Amino acid sequence: MATADTRSPRILVFSTNAISDMGIDLAGSAHMAYSPSVQVIPVPCSGGINPAWIVHAVKAGFEGVFVAADGAECALLSDCVSRSAKVVERAQELLRADGLDPQRVKMAAICSVCAEPFVNHMKQFGRSLAALPMAGAEA
Repeated sequence: MATADTRSPRILVFSTNAISDMGIDLAGSAHMAYSPSVQVIPVPCSGGINPAWIVHAVKAGFEGVFVAADGAECALLSDCVSRSAKVVERAQELLRADGLDPQRVKMAAICSVCAEPFVNHMKQFGRSLAALPMAGAEA
C-alpha cells in the first residue's frame, strides 16, 4: 500500500495551448523531473473550462486538477484572470457539494518560459494531494 511519502497522485492539468503549454513543453525538453502521473489537456483559454469537467476528472480517478492559466497574457479574453478564478471557485463548490475536498483543485498562471515554476507546482500539489485521503474515501 502506498503511503503519502511514496504515492504519486494522478493530476490532470488543463493547459492553455497559446502560453502555458509552451512552459510545460519547456520543462519536458529541459528534462526537468516531475511525476509521470501528471497528464495535460490543452485548452484555448482557461476561462473557458467548464467546472463540471474538473469535477468529472476527480470522480473519474484523478486525485487533483491543476489549471495552468494564461493570466494577464491571454489573447482571447481581457478578463481571463477573473473568469479562470470563477471556474476554479465553482469547481471547488461542486466538489464540496459532492463531499470531495476542494483542495483537489489548484490554479496558477504558467507562462511560456515558466518550466521551473510548473515543475515546482506539480511537486508541491502532488505532496498536498498525497496527504489527503484517497478521493473515493472522502464521500
